[in-house]
Amino acid sequence: MLQSLSVDFSWRANDLFSVLPISLGLICFIFYWFTSHSSRIKNYYHTKYKFDEAAYKYIFFTKISGFFILGVIPGGICLLFLPSVSLADYGLTLIPTTTLFSFVSFLALLVIVFPIIYISAKNPKNFSNYPQIRSKIWNKKILSIDAIGWVLYLLGYEFLFRGILLFSLVGAIGVWPAISINIALYSATHIPKGLDETIAAIPIGIVFCVLTLLSGTIWIAFFVHVAIALINSFTALKYNPATNFIKS
Repeated sequence: MLQSLSVDFSWRANDLFSVLPISLGLICFIFYWFTSHSSRIKNYYHTKYKFDEAAYKYIFFTKISGFFILGVIPGGICLLFLPSVSLADYGLTLIPTTTLFSFVSFLALLVIVFPIIYISAKNPKNFSNYPQIRSKIWNKKILSIDAIGWVLYLLGYEFLFRGILLFSLVGAIGVWPAISINIALYSATHIPKGLDETIAAIPIGIVFCVLTLLSGTIWIAFFVHVAIALINSFTALKYNPATNFIKS
């Protein structure tokens, strides 16, 4: 006779506050990943445009897609199905009492990570990932597109990880379980970029989560993440022998 354990599968009133954000985080990231790495989409750009133009237009498309798929879509769904929660509850707000704390934390982190990122960005191993735009000849236009793309993408990215996922889970299961889940997912998203970035995402992710909760907003993580991305991208651009920058 088949036997199984007795498990309470009943749905509790607060389960949606944790199940929905985690499910959306997983589904949206999978959707974004396979969209941004679609060979069909990439081939479309490289068939329609010359190589350098196709390279920056394709990457900008992936960044815009990330903004909507990782930020706008899950945020909109959460607001729709969890009407008691607002954007401010997800850290997309300004809190006057923590503004100075946020600014000082941003500067302190920047001082710490700048030399580390600058040195690592000069490593030839880093050139396989950065700059993400693989145009051989860069100019001010491509430089601006790269920067705008990173800002938009990371706004959606941080809103998902440090906003929707972190704040929702803290309220549902507590601070440290929420941080643990956040770090696990955050680190896992860096696996395609190699072991170094995957491991580095763990301490950085912990710091981002702690400072996000202390400030009540996503802005420390967002601005530091943007700074890291731009330093990495522009340093790699300077030292990567496959790319050249012209001022005209």
